Amino acid sequence: MATATVSATEPHGPVLGVVGWSGSGKTSLLEYLVGQLAGQGLRVNVIKHSHHDIELEPPRKDSARLRMAGAAEVMIASPYRVAILRELRGAPEPSLAEHLARLAPADITLVEGYKWERIPKLEVFRPALGKPALYPDDADIVAVVTDVPRAPGEGGPAWLDLNDPGQVLAWLEKWLR
Repeated sequence: MATATVSATEPHGPVLGVVGWSGSGKTSLLEYLVGQLAGQGLRVNVIKHSHHDIELEPPRKDSARLRMAGAAEVMIASPYRVAILRELRGAPEPSLAEHLARLAPADITLVEGYKWERIPKLEVFRPALGKPALYPDDADIVAVVTDVPRAPGEGGPAWLDLNDPGQVLAWLEKWLR
């Protein structure tokens, strides 16, 4: 897949990936970080990658019926939220850069998944899952958020305590500056 070309001068703000194995706590950490940053008045965008089919509407709703009839995109709009559903119909999955270009302006965009992209990343790593760490093989990982201490003498990315989300938030605020 193509890699995203991103810069802090883009309207979506700096982009930080959050990567790790399923069950590591990525979404819980993101939920905390988004809540805290939004609570400070920052506009935060999130892109979440899924390997599964996404069903956002009941199959008998008008929007689903129009999508199934062949519409390329269906926008559902209300006074509360807007969603755009695009059917790929065999076309390649859009790149992260294409997704970023569609987003509204923000102070920061957090990306869950997209491990392969060349963007700065936080790795959420729980050795108890029995999966290998990603940071030894990914130079784009700038911090590891984990529930184990760093091995003595080990260098590398910043090492943050998964059980202290305030520490992760402080690191992120510093990273944003």
